[in-house]
Amino acid sequence: MTKNMDKSTGYRFTTRFGLIISAIGVAVGTGNIWRFPRIAAQNAGDGDSGAGAFLIAWVVFLFLWSIPLIIAEYAIGKKYRAGVVRSFIGGLGKRFAWVGSFVAFVPCAITFFYAVVVGWCIYYFVYTIIHPLPVSYESSLAIWNAYQAGYMPIITFIAAIGLGALAIWRGIGSIEKVNKILIPSLLLIVVISVVRAVTLEGSEVGLRYLFRADLSQLANPKVWLDALTQNAWDTGAGWGLFLTYAAYMKLEHGTVKNAFITGIGNNTVSILSGIMIFGTVFAILRTDMGMNDPEILEIMRTSGPASTGLTFIWMPLLFQKMFGGSVLAVLFFLGLTFAGFTSLIAQLELPTRVFVDTGMKRRTAIWMVCIITFMLGLPSARNLNFLSNQDFVWGVALMISGALIAWVIIRQGTRMISGEINSVATDSNVGAGWGYIMKFFVPVAAVVLLIWWLAQSFVPGEWYKPFIAFSFMSCIFQWVIVAGVLFIFNRKIASWFV
Repeated sequence: MTKNMDKSTGYRFTTRFGLIISAIGVAVGTGNIWRFPRIAAQNAGDGDSGAGAFLIAWVVFLFLWSIPLIIAEYAIGKKYRAGVVRSFIGGLGKRFAWVGSFVAFVPCAITFFYAVVVGWCIYYFVYTIIHPLPVSYESSLAIWNAYQAGYMPIITFIAAIGLGALAIWRGIGSIEKVNKILIPSLLLIVVISVVRAVTLEGSEVGLRYLFRADLSQLANPKVWLDALTQNAWDTGAGWGLFLTYAAYMKLEHGTVKNAFITGIGNNTVSILSGIMIFGTVFAILRTDMGMNDPEILEIMRTSGPASTGLTFIWMPLLFQKMFGGSVLAVLFFLGLTFAGFTSLIAQLELPTRVFVDTGMKRRTAIWMVCIITFMLGLPSARNLNFLSNQDFVWGVALMISGALIAWVIIRQGTRMISGEINSVATDSNVGAGWGYIMKFFVPVAAVVLLIWWLAQSFVPGEWYKPFIAFSFMSCIFQWVIVAGVLFIFNRKIASWFV
């Protein structure tokens, strides 16, 4: 280990509260506010069916996928005191450095376009402060189109990367301090917004749609696939982000309690966000704009290009039509910005730690990460179809990275890892069930859902075209290229970390 590595990695979270608040920061992001309501609406049936069946599957995967994988990530990171690639080398051997590199690349690929979305949040936060809210759908759409037509998305993209880099500049100490400010502020904003939403006339109709369950929908594999991918998006499980933070845990910081607090805390924020969005959308669109329920659901499901419509086109318009809406709009986009940053910080720290593990100075590593993120994220900043494709391709890839993290646990031995987890006296013990979940459920669920998804994505005449945004081959093409390059350079990659 080099002197640079010693200096950079010698820090730890100062308190358990700092660890938990930072871990919740990993989990809580724009996926809770920007993505969750849309996915729930897409899985809400017509007529008397709501999104309740999706919520059931979503909660099931919280306890069978997300929390077990968060425990696994904490255990691996704490054991090897390193980033994703070096931890995989420690757990699987040098032959599989390319596997760890693939797992590390998946969240990096998401970061490339995620930073663009955080830039959107920054823009709308500033816009709602200095401009009046739009009074019609056309004027709201014009605001969005004018923003996307120029170079402002690139500027806000750069701003997001720069602010994220500042937050991680001094290592885990600055990350902990930033999260101690952002997360409580975010939670306060969410609670205020939820209270206002549920007091709107007609909001109860939206809440019924959110929670009403038609159990026959559970026979649809799409509900389970969407529930799993959204839970992975929601919590950050299987990304390697918790593994990265776990390298900075103190020995006395437990794993099991922290994982449950993180997962349940995250899903609570998602439910609150769903209540806020469903309540507000149904109340305003039904009461003030006279739309019927199918029309409202269609707005929530389609959401415009790159899933922007609901959050960035409709929400400003809805806020304009309620008392105190201007203030709530500012709070909403401030909360969305805070949520984006807490996750973006972890996503930038992951590759930074990977570079630091090679012996690179931390500041050099941060500059490298910023430059790479800008270069590979620029296409998403300029083209919404490209961003949608990246969301699709690498969101599904989270199932692969989750299964690969489970593989590390299996290779190390679930009993041995369980013993290490249970060695912290102040923590809850991880039961035998966790080992069975990691050995059987996670790998099988990943394989079954991937096969089902590939079968559903097989569109005659289009499946083999890699440049169609949502085609079967678009995913396969990009996964194989990345994995193939990493496999070819496996020996070189391993040499950097040994």
